[in-house]
Amino acid sequence: MTVTLARAHEADLPAFRKELQRAFTEEAAAYGIGGQEVPIPPDEDVRASFRAPGAAVYHVLLEGEKIGGAVLQIDEGTQHNSLDFFYIAPEHHGLGIGLKAWRAIEAAYPQTEVWETGTPYFEQRNIHFYVNKCGFHIVEFFNEHHPDPHDPHGAAADEDHPEEPDGEGFFRFEKVMRP
Repeated sequence: MTVTLARAHEADLPAFRKELQRAFTEEAAAYGIGGQEVPIPPDEDVRASFRAPGAAVYHVLLEGEKIGGAVLQIDEGTQHNSLDFFYIAPEHHGLGIGLKAWRAIEAAYPQTEVWETGTPYFEQRNIHFYVNKCGFHIVEFFNEHHPDPHDPHGAAADEDHPEEPDGEGFFRFEKVMRP
């Protein structure tokens, strides 16, 4: 089973966003969160991340077929990089593809000192994946008593965006590659 990465381009955004949202929405629905009428994550969040300075967007390929993707933010100055979005199509879960894709991302950015990512509190599969498989550590838990200072929705996320699955808590992870 060969898992590789291929750079995504601006023209790929609509299909990439649709598949990302399908994967995230199906996973949230498994926990009784969200619905098909509200995309998770919101369109504007995906667009902003895809087009941000330092963005590196990849398709995850299994034997050459697109089955997932990753949106990274690469800071060449600090080498503190982040994984904004990462998904594998639900029909390919549980096959080790995500771990192989993550290792390919790490190999593509060997100068990284610290990787950062996050996931909503209810995403047990993600927490297991990042902590137990990829070697990340939980470093912060954002919630109503400790809001994320970088959240564009601010402390009002629960009230103004109740459809968003991270309204009740969000874990921030780090993986130190090189001190």
